[in-house]
Amino acid sequence: MNIIAGVCLLLWGVTLLRLGVTRGFGAELRKFLGICASSRIKAFFAGLGITALLQSSMATTLIVTGFAGQGMVNTTTGIAIILGADVGTTLVAQLFSMDMSKVMPVFMVVGYFLYSIQRNGKFKNLGRILIGLALMVLALGLIKLGSAPLKQSEVLPLVLKPLDEDPFFAVLLVALFTWIAHSSLAIILLLMSLVASGILPLKLALYMVLGANLGGTIAPLIATLRDNPGAMRIPLGNMIIRMVGVLAIIPFVEFLMPYLSKLNANHARQIVDFHTAFNIALALVFLPLTGILNKLMIKALPDRPMTDDMGAAKYLNDKDLDTPSVALASAARETLRMGDILQKMLEDTLLVLKTNDEKLLELIKKEDNAVDKIYYNIKNYMARLSQEFMDKKEAQKYIQILTFSTNLEHVGDVIDKNLMPLAQKKIKNQVEFSEAGFLEIQQMHKLVVESLQLSQSLFISNDNESARRLVEGKETIRKAEIDGMAAHIERLRSGNPQTIASSSLHLDIIRDYRRINTYVCTVAFPILEESGEIHATRLRPSKSKKDKEVQDENLQINS
Repeated sequence: MNIIAGVCLLLWGVTLLRLGVTRGFGAELRKFLGICASSRIKAFFAGLGITALLQSSMATTLIVTGFAGQGMVNTTTGIAIILGADVGTTLVAQLFSMDMSKVMPVFMVVGYFLYSIQRNGKFKNLGRILIGLALMVLALGLIKLGSAPLKQSEVLPLVLKPLDEDPFFAVLLVALFTWIAHSSLAIILLLMSLVASGILPLKLALYMVLGANLGGTIAPLIATLRDNPGAMRIPLGNMIIRMVGVLAIIPFVEFLMPYLSKLNANHARQIVDFHTAFNIALALVFLPLTGILNKLMIKALPDRPMTDDMGAAKYLNDKDLDTPSVALASAARETLRMGDILQKMLEDTLLVLKTNDEKLLELIKKEDNAVDKIYYNIKNYMARLSQEFMDKKEAQKYIQILTFSTNLEHVGDVIDKNLMPLAQKKIKNQVEFSEAGFLEIQQMHKLVVESLQLSQSLFISNDNESARRLVEGKETIRKAEIDGMAAHIERLRSGNPQTIASSSLHLDIIRDYRRINTYVCTVAFPILEESGEIHATRLRPSKSKKDKEVQDENLQINS
């Protein structure tokens, strides 16, 4: 139980460290990884460096598969990054093979101090990283201490003997444990501790190291099973490389043991050195062959036919949820895609009103269904994105995305449930607008489309000047509605037959356009309120309130 508790603490330390890195510095690491993906060599060293920080080749693999799923990274570059990531985990294992017991208390104290001084932000996540490191060092000590009595066990040799005689079974068993633990680093450190305690024979531990390397490829592959083939090729290629390497090295493990002992007499260090040498060898052999491997992966997993489903999420990636800033950026991009579809719906609406095109009318209804589906995806995605680890700026963006996407969905409903029935009524009754009346609708349409475009720009920039322009445009549309209504009534008085026939439709369409603009403009008000450029209400203070304010001011002056 002490050993199991130590393993659990080790896994928790790895998780906490990874959480601190991804929450605090995930966006910067992703940006760096994207910049370095221009060549195989750069990609290799980028994967190495980022994994040394993340303490997890699996985390790096999931980031890369997310890039590949969006077409930002090809399989050749992706596999190069993963080869670097696998070498990066060995550097971390080398670090923990040294005696870090003296720095553990310092990591714990400083980490707790940094974690406590800030509710969210870089310092809090840096504290997580240091506490995670401290827990990992503490866990290794507990495992070593807990395994000491096993040296006198009479049962343990009987359990280990079959594994020692069947290296393939030992490899598969540890691969399974590594998949369950979701951390090859933790399993390597566990093996190192058991060998240092004299519990595990060196030769068997070397076979188990190969199993840990193989098992580390299972979880990323399973995580991408529902992704597109471009994302699946990278973890599958990594698994093939590991399998080839493991099968090639198993027959030579005993032959390599004397050379490992010459490098370092410490058996625990030999475990880590073997792990490092194995991954460097794979990188040297397969890095030049990534292009060939890419062709094989494309044949094994060809691209799927493009779907016509506009409502399918294009930018939302579950693997980004651990990094709020990245996940929020993805949700914002998906929200802008909603805006683009709505702009097309508005343009199509004007065409339907002009040409009575029933096929286009049906297309608009399908586009609204796509908008509803995108909104549903965004809402569910945001619900799974915890606000616990967000800083103030990220929390504001979270609310802004939800609010803006909700209002865009309402715009789609107005088009589908209000404007389209009016268009159907116009087609059915064969009503035509007067020339002046349709010009008013066109003008209102133009103003609303401009507001929609400006609102999308404002959603990204949060610019005060753009927010002012958007609100001023709202007033322009309100005046256009009033002036249009006056002109419409004047045409009714003059007895224009087209105006009389289309009066109800004309007024309802203008009203619905203004409703759309109202939803679109809501994105500006929080920005203007925060900068103090807008009042909470447009009502003037009542007379009694004014008198009271004057009276209070006079009292202050007198006093």
